[in-house]
Amino acid sequence: MTKEQVLEKLRFDVELRGLSKHTQEEYYSKCKIFQNHFNKPATELGEKDIREFLHFLTTEKKLASGSVNTYNSGLRFLYGVTLDTNLNNKQIPRHRRHRKFPTLLTQEEMQSLFNVCDNLRDKSILMTLYGAGLRLSEVSCLKVSDIDSKKMQLFIRNGKGSKDRYALLSQDNLEILRDYWKAYHPKEWLFYSRINTGTHISPRSVQNIFHKYIARTNITKSVTVHSVRHSFATHLLESGVSIFHIKQLLGHSDISTTCFYLHMIKIESLNVKSPLDMLKKSKKKNEER
Repeated sequence: MTKEQVLEKLRFDVELRGLSKHTQEEYYSKCKIFQNHFNKPATELGEKDIREFLHFLTTEKKLASGSVNTYNSGLRFLYGVTLDTNLNNKQIPRHRRHRKFPTLLTQEEMQSLFNVCDNLRDKSILMTLYGAGLRLSEVSCLKVSDIDSKKMQLFIRNGKGSKDRYALLSQDNLEILRDYWKAYHPKEWLFYSRINTGTHISPRSVQNIFHKYIARTNITKSVTVHSVRHSFATHLLESGVSIFHIKQLLGHSDISTTCFYLHMIKIESLNVKSPLDMLKKSKKKNEER
């Protein structure tokens, strides 16, 4: 088989399995890079080459653990499914991920971001991202029909893990979307691409919009579009919303994923005293007796 034939067979298999479009593209691109690295089709490469390649990504390319694991998953699928080859997975271990605290935007910083927006469409996108805690791909693919103003919710179709769910629609979000609809009259997609007529805005374009306006604020933090989603969850938690409700709004499969936000709550917002201070009070009471 040639490199191209291997990739064609891989494309067929990921589509047959019904994997999400994002996962399909990830597996395809990672396996293509693997073959190009050795300039050989995967049928002429084996376990030893996979180990060498993953080591190269870690030590020379210095990719993050999550990125290396994405290559690992793609190659395991390629060999295990497409090429029907038994691999010793102990010899191609996945990285143990060290999850760092993401950088958050305060509510004041979010407001300052909205304040510098001078374009109604851009402001609508950013307010929808924060107001509903959406992922980049989710806000890009919203349809006009996904807005339910009666139930104050957004329908998120085919989210991460190919799951549908409902997200929060705030009153302020609804009002700006109504203004946006009156000005732009979108038909199918809520946010259309300005380059490819008839298609929705690309995730890359949303990223560009976000960074364009961040640069206009006084925010100096290193943030991404996903920081908005993290901020949404943390702000809800700090306001007293149940972790289980937040799990549902974010579309997490496992509550442990949502519980990560518990570590990010500001200590002062917990209104909890150290047991050391309690000892002090207990001592005082005993002395008074």
